[in-house]
Amino acid sequence: MADPTQMQDTPSTESMGLFGRFLSVWVALAIIGGILIGQFAPAIPETLAAYEYAQVSIPVAILIWGMIFPMMVQIDFAAILGVRKEPKGLFITTTVNWLIKPFSMFAISWFFLLVVFKPFIPEALAYEYLAGAILLGAAPCTAMVFVWSYLTRGDAAYTLVQVSLNNIIMLFAFAPIVVLLLGISNIPVPWDTVALSVFLYIVIPLGAGYITRTTLIKHKGLEWFDQVFMPKIGSVTPVALIITLLLLFAFQGEVILANPLHIGLIAVPLIIQTVLIFLLAYYWAKSWKVPHRIAAPGAMIGASNFFELAVAAAIALFGLQSGAALATVVGVLVEVPLMLALVKYANRTRNQFSQ
Repeated sequence: MADPTQMQDTPSTESMGLFGRFLSVWVALAIIGGILIGQFAPAIPETLAAYEYAQVSIPVAILIWGMIFPMMVQIDFAAILGVRKEPKGLFITTTVNWLIKPFSMFAISWFFLLVVFKPFIPEALAYEYLAGAILLGAAPCTAMVFVWSYLTRGDAAYTLVQVSLNNIIMLFAFAPIVVLLLGISNIPVPWDTVALSVFLYIVIPLGAGYITRTTLIKHKGLEWFDQVFMPKIGSVTPVALIITLLLLFAFQGEVILANPLHIGLIAVPLIIQTVLIFLLAYYWAKSWKVPHRIAAPGAMIGASNFFELAVAAAIALFGLQSGAALATVVGVLVEVPLMLALVKYANRTRNQFSQ
């Protein structure tokens, strides 16, 4: 298994860290830029939206592949053998991610969006926001976890194990959980549409990432892959994400201008959910005497979201102009500053752990 210290110092991790630390700034600028485009150059998003096949926007699909592929190519499925190193940490992470997080996200978001904020949000729109929250809750973080692991001095090799297993589970669990929770919410979504989203935005980039990784390492070596290829391909993700958000907000401009309060209201359950899941996994690990270098990144995986997938699925299922798409982008907006605060908390409480 790779040496944790070496993995923490790879250029790809550093470049993601630089992007991640300023992600909320880029998202805020994308909101402003997208709204301006929608107001003063509406022909741009309308023209791009015309390129569609089987209800899938081709430009958006390309952009989303650009976001997700550089993340998937980092995953090393052979690393899952590392579960023998610390099985308790992996058990906590998978249990919180797949048996608790999606359902707590649904419950918290339903309570706030449909009960507490009922006077402020029309019911139909509240259900769209709930759908976006469900998509976020069913997609635990993949790439940014490496950043949080780096910032908390986590065991990068073990974090790779956690993320790799998480991706395998996501292949089979994402669609059923989304369909179940949307069904409970009386939000009709056909199975074939969800299955298509999983195939397009998980199976294809995951398979392409695996083939690319194994082929390049075989012919060029791991050092070249980490130090040459990943820094180059890693820059694609932020560019694709910002362009996607510009396009999304170009369509969402009227909704945002008419309901600016909704951004803050959507953020409330997302923030509560993030903190709750982090504390649950973090202190569960502490009670089981899991080392801090494993506990901190493990808690971060469930607390943060694979927002690229959530945004992609929201657009595919409900459209660029939907409240669901807007809710997933609010998740992007609040995640980074909140996760950095949790990183600071994890570092400050390191001495509470025995290792």
